[in-house]
Amino acid sequence: MSTESEWKVPEPLQPRPEDHSYDLDQALSSVVGLKAFVPADAFTAGTLGTERAGNGVIIRADGLVLTVGYLVAEAETVYLTLSDGRGVPGHVVAYDHETGFGLVQALARIALPALPIGRSSAVQVGERVVVGGAGGRVHSVAARVVARQEFAGYWEYVLDDAIFTSPAHPNWGGSPLIGAAGELIGIGSLQLQQGRGSFLNMMIPIDVLKPVMDDLLLLGRPNRPARPWLGLYAAEVEDKVVVVGLSENGPAAKAGIHTGDVLLAVAGVEPSDLAGFYRRVWEQGPAGSDIPLTLGRNGRTMEIAVPSADRSRFLKKPSLQ
Repeated sequence: MSTESEWKVPEPLQPRPEDHSYDLDQALSSVVGLKAFVPADAFTAGTLGTERAGNGVIIRADGLVLTVGYLVAEAETVYLTLSDGRGVPGHVVAYDHETGFGLVQALARIALPALPIGRSSAVQVGERVVVGGAGGRVHSVAARVVARQEFAGYWEYVLDDAIFTSPAHPNWGGSPLIGAAGELIGIGSLQLQQGRGSFLNMMIPIDVLKPVMDDLLLLGRPNRPARPWLGLYAAEVEDKVVVVGLSENGPAAKAGIHTGDVLLAVAGVEPSDLAGFYRRVWEQGPAGSDIPLTLGRNGRTMEIAVPSADRSRFLKKPSLQ
């Protein structure tokens, strides 16, 4: 992604104050730029890189920033660029695998407004929204909600009711989704191709944060048993769920699962789709449970039990420098 000084959202796609009933510029002043630096030996360094950049949004007056979790997973150093141009250090408070959110605390007094948290459940398809970017209107996109539906990610992740917006923001990671009343209704996670040359953003709805917010602040993770994690990447290929990659030294790789294996069943039940596969895995018990899988490989059917793990145990923990 280009640096902030080198790029701008094309003017026709930028939000205009007259199109909104709230103070657009004040809302966008809550958006921060975020840079995270991760050790080279971190578990996620190979897939997500050691230097990550995106956005976040201030959600509390004391400088608590909400972002997408993959930007700050295993980060040992975080810097925030505020809307008034100041740069301040940050500390990773939490990273939640299940929701996909990350929380960062600014380690300096910021004196900037927090964006109020709204209700993503109230957002309708077709509604006008703003996908904010650090740097104000020129780095933000006037968009509309084009879909609300289930989303399954290849990294063992499911959202029951993801929000999809178009046109896509070019620097989507951690970008706040701002609703009609100037409230926070989601956080940018992905850019997906909709058609030839057409892209949209997948947003994590803010409502999934609310049940775990207190736990994340107090414990750094939800106060419940961790889901079983297999350490495999899967995708739907011709109506089948297929292993397309493996985490090095993860449970699936250690159990002998191969890239290209077809995931035919979990505990004897055939998955209807990728989300169904993950949900069936999670039904088998907490992290550490054996997950019985039926695999298809080179025309043969195989039974294998994968001793699952707690994904967080593979990651470096945040620490104050």
